[in-house]
Amino acid sequence: MWVAFLLLLLLLPLPLFVHAEDLGELSANPYNPNSTSNPYGAGSPFKSDGINNPFSPYGSPFSNQSATNPYATDAPRLYDQQGNYRGKLSANPYDPDSTSNPYGRYGSPFSPDSIKNPYGAGNPYSPSSPTNPYGRGLRIEGR
Repeated sequence: MWVAFLLLLLLLPLPLFVHAEDLGELSANPYNPNSTSNPYGAGSPFKSDGINNPFSPYGSPFSNQSATNPYATDAPRLYDQQGNYRGKLSANPYDPDSTSNPYGRYGSPFSPDSIKNPYGAGNPYSPSSPTNPYGRGLRIEGR
């Protein structure tokens, strides 16, 4: 009886350790297969979990996990190549972590952590910048 109880106690937290879903890379590089700018790779409008697919949970204008829903609160998260968090890829201008919030840390053109700052994280010469046409860009993670 105690063995079954201990086994149940050990297996109970397993759903808490679910890995994030890789949605590609936010990049201007059309030759990178993981880039959202590549129409034959991660940027395909037919990719089942793509942010460019209006019928996927991450591209639908009605999903709470979508990058295009202006009211989404659980949008995909952005990370640079070193693993630093760069905000949420979201159209929500009121979310403090959204890249569309012009007053937030990740959407302001004056913040060093923002992808909209050409002298910060959005530097077109940085290999991890989403505006560099030859770089890798930022990794996009969904739930």
